[in-house]
This record gives sequence, structure tokens and C-alpha cells, in this order.
Amino acid sequence: MTAQKTVAVVGGSGFVGRHLLARLVNAGHRVTALARSSTAESGLRQIAGVRVVRVDLESDEALSVCFAGQTVVINLVGILHESREIDFDAVHVAFPRRLVHLCQVAGVTQYLHMSALNADAAKGPSRYLKSRGEGEDSVHHACGGVTVTSFRPSIIFGPGDNFFGVFDRLLDWMPVFPVVCPQTRFAPVCVDDVVEAFYQVLERGADFNGQRLNFCGPQIYTFKELVQFVARVTGRRRLVLGLPDSLSRLQALVMERLPGKLFTRDNYRSMQIDSVCARNDFAALGISPKALEDVMTPLLARQR
Repeated sequence: MTAQKTVAVVGGSGFVGRHLLARLVNAGHRVTALARSSTAESGLRQIAGVRVVRVDLESDEALSVCFAGQTVVINLVGILHESREIDFDAVHVAFPRRLVHLCQVAGVTQYLHMSALNADAAKGPSRYLKSRGEGEDSVHHACGGVTVTSFRPSIIFGPGDNFFGVFDRLLDWMPVFPVVCPQTRFAPVCVDDVVEAFYQVLERGADFNGQRLNFCGPQIYTFKELVQFVARVTGRRRLVLGLPDSLSRLQALVMERLPGKLFTRDNYRSMQIDSVCARNDFAALGISPKALEDVMTPLLARQR
């Protein structure tokens, strides 16, 4: 390991964040997690060795105090669905732009930015992917003293994920499971591999300055195959039906109006392109990505 670094993590209470915080602490770095709410603060305090600070993320002054003396800032903040209170542009574009500026002022030397595969300000098929692309552009085009690297994973799996866990719960009470956009392809990536990628880039900072790194697992699956995988390994006999495009769009229209917003028209637009890598940057970091079956088969079976 290189010299100990001081690392501030924004958005650390989420799925990837909890795994990343533990990895950084175990590596010997001094880690501060910024918590926006009492719920996030309570969860973060369960991670041994992490300093937790409650902070108003809308306040430049409060963030500046937190960033003082930090070597690295990691931004994991993101949303899959907009609401009346918050939208994609605020979270994915304006917020990271503020963070990079505050890093420059505070003397932070490295900024690591979580984005998404297919993020593209010009060609993204959905507001989500366009805003992710605009956010990348805003941090990479910032000038002055901070090395910037973006991370663009396909869907992420692992203990406590927000993808396979949802289907596991839904399959409990749905004997017939309709799958939207059934032929959309994904290359699911293990959370441990994404976390290791953050760690490797943090350690080797300047080597990856300005890069937008794509991360995929070793195998490609259709969306329908992923739902069938969950049903199979959990021992459920379910009829998994792929919906035609017209019904996929209709289901998005209906479901985005229900509490919880499991699926929206913007999600549907994101799924019009495959979430797979033309270039998988795990190789450049010396990481061999784990197979979905090796991790999730025992995990899902154990949860049953």
C-alpha cells in the first residue's frame, strides 16, 4: 500500500458505499463518510473505523469544512428515479460540479466519480443516462489541480444489492412474471470488483487521471435470463414471460405512477440499449471479474 490517505465519501450509505468504506478502512486509510440524514448516519456508524459526519449537502460552507485536509473525495450519489423534490440534473450534474469546485478550493488532489455504463450527454436514450453523461463532462472539464476518474459499471450485484434482491422479493408472490424489454442485454458486475476498482485507482491516482472506466462482468445475459436465473437458484417454479415492446412501454407508464416506482418510462428508455462493455477496463487494473453464478447462487439460496 502507498501512504495513508484521508478520504471523504459522499453517498457512502448506499449499496456500493457500504462495501467501499469497509475496503478503505481495512486498507488503512482515514475515512470520513458524509451523512445527509439521521437514517444514513445511523447506518454508517455500523461500519467499524469510519468517521461519520452529519452534513447539509446543499451547503458549500459545510462541505468545504468536511473537505479541508482530505486527500481524496469519492462521490457515489445517484438516483434511478426522479421525484417532485429532486431531479436527475440536480443530483447527477449540478451536485458533482459543485463537489469538484469545492475540491479545488480545499486542496483535494483526487476526485473519484460514480457514473453508469452508457452515460452520454449527447446520445443517452434517457434522461438518466444523459444526466449521467453531463455529470461526467462537468467534472472532467473542470480545471485546476484535481485528478478526476469516472467509474461506469453495468448493473452491480452482491449482498444487499438493489437489483437481484428486488426480483427475489417479487418472485415470492408472482407465479407469472412479466419481463419488460426481455432481450436487453446486461453484463452484471460484482460489487467487490467495483470496490476494488475504486481502491486501485485511489492508490494509483495519476495513472487514470481523466479516464472514464467501463466495468462489466465476464458474461452477458438478457433481462429475461436474469429473472429466470433468480427463479431457478431460489427453487421457484415460475412462468417468466417476455413482454413485447408495446406492453413494456405500457407497463412503464402504469408502474411509474405507483408508490415505489419500480419501473418508469425513463427506465424503459435506458433499456433500449444494451448495458455491455465494448472495452472492459478491469483488465487495466489487474482485476478478474467474478461470475454472477459463483456469487449469487449461494447468496440467493442462503437467503431463502
